[in-house]
Parts: sequence; structure tokens; C-alpha cells
Amino acid sequence: MTVLIIIVHVLVSLIMIGVILLQAGKGAEIGAAFGGSSQTIFGSRGATTFLSKMTIVAATLFMLTSMSLSVLSKGRSVASSIVDSLPPTATTPAPAQTPASDGAAESAPPAAPGEPTAPATP
Repeated sequence: MTVLIIIVHVLVSLIMIGVILLQAGKGAEIGAAFGGSSQTIFGSRGATTFLSKMTIVAATLFMLTSMSLSVLSKGRSVASSIVDSLPPTATTPAPAQTPASDGAAESAPPAAPGEPTAPATP
């Protein structure tokens, strides 16, 4: 469902960009009021063109798909970091140190956890 709405959202946004770029600019009419011969300040208010109707429809669909995507994404839980998404690891306890019977093993440094220990030689 979300993928379908995303596809519609992208298509509507591309259509809206194209329709807006195809429309004629309305900025020249106000400039004509300060030295030109235009009788209107903001341009003539004629019938709504096909492109302006398409802009309204595309903008409405864009807003609906945007709100739909925000509602659908609300239910998803996203981990705030990669550490939060990792499962907890089981820790192994350190091997118990047994006292050596002779004094030779006492002079050797203790083995790091996970390293095999060499047997004591007599």
C-alpha cells in the first residue's frame, strides 16, 4: 500500500512541476501599470485555463498523498541508532583460575580471556 502511494506521489509531483512550468508568467502585468498602457494592475481575470485547473488537481492530489504517507509512516517504529537495533549478545563468564601446584606457574602472567593456556612443565 505504501509503495503504491509513493509511486502516485512521485508521478503527481512530476506532473505538477510540468504543469507549473508550462504556464505563462503573470509578472509582466504589474510592471505595465507603472509605465505601460495596461488597464489592469494584476492582469485580466479571465476564464480558468486548463493548465490552472490541472495545477489545482495536482496540488490537491499531492497534499492527499503527502498526508497519507505521513499517517502510514506514523505506525512504523524506527530505531534511533544501529546499536538499538542489534540483539543483545550473550556474555560468557571468564574461566576460573585454579591455583598452580608448583611455583613455576605463579611467575607467568595470567592468560587473557579466550586465550588457551599452556600446561605447566615440571
